Amino acid sequence: MRPSVPLTGNERLLGEKEIIVSKTDLTGKLTYANKAFLDISGFAEEEVLGEQHNCIRHPEMPRAVFKFLWDRLGAGEEVFAYVVNQCKNGDHYWVLAHVTPSKDPQGNVVGYHSNRRAVDKAVVDNVISPVYSSLCKIEGAAASPKAGLEASMEALGDFVDEKGGNYDQWLFSL
Repeated sequence: MRPSVPLTGNERLLGEKEIIVSKTDLTGKLTYANKAFLDISGFAEEEVLGEQHNCIRHPEMPRAVFKFLWDRLGAGEEVFAYVVNQCKNGDHYWVLAHVTPSKDPQGNVVGYHSNRRAVDKAVVDNVISPVYSSLCKIEGAAASPKAGLEASMEALGDFVDEKGGNYDQWLFSL
């Protein structure tokens, strides 16, 4: 969708009362993006609708977290996750995402809906960033992307086990 832009290191902050909303089809293509999404990301609506939601993926976001997210969604479950996204100009922003399957009246999954809220900066700096950095290092050190993802998923599972074995309980304890 966009050429690779250099990261600026500048963080944009989502307002405490702002909520980013987006919807995708089953393949992850954006079908809706609210004003908060467009404002913080720096994209115009016509630039993102029809594009893969990962058009805002920050390179320092571990692939394992997205695999975990998609695995949960594929099982019909909702998922909460901290996510760092990249803006059009190379800035970034952190959110706490809540992603759910969207269903038609017959109960068939027809897409996905995500609400994102502002994060507690101390939680990101002291907990999430170090974990994500570790996962990215594991992914980058592997002989192949597939091996990196597998090793990172194992490390994420080990981390959750160390925190009591329940991802949701750990996340909401932060």
